[in-house]
Amino acid sequence: MENLFEQLRDWGCDIDGAMTRFLNDEDLYVECLHTLMDDEAFTKLEESLNEGEIDQAFHWAHTLKGVLANMGLTPIYEVVARIVEILRAGSNENTMPIYREMMEQRAKLQEIMNG
Repeated sequence: MENLFEQLRDWGCDIDGAMTRFLNDEDLYVECLHTLMDDEAFTKLEESLNEGEIDQAFHWAHTLKGVLANMGLTPIYEVVARIVEILRAGSNENTMPIYREMMEQRAKLQEIMNG
């Protein structure tokens, strides 16, 4: 498990900050990582963006932003934060390329998790 945390740190994640929030429970953190990978918010965000449902897209993006921040997953967090700000301004313009970038970061996280 320590190798996972080192790889996440090397990727730019704030694992030390996350561990403080997780009361240093590494097992819980890893369990939450696996849960995150299956979170419907990723697909719901894509659907909402494609349908032009800005309020719904904002909800899903903002939800992901909070989870990613709490877990210290900075590389994905920084991307989704860009989507949140566009949606907060009431726009949906150019969000799909950023969404795809976010999904690439998610795939990178999955690679790290798979070891």
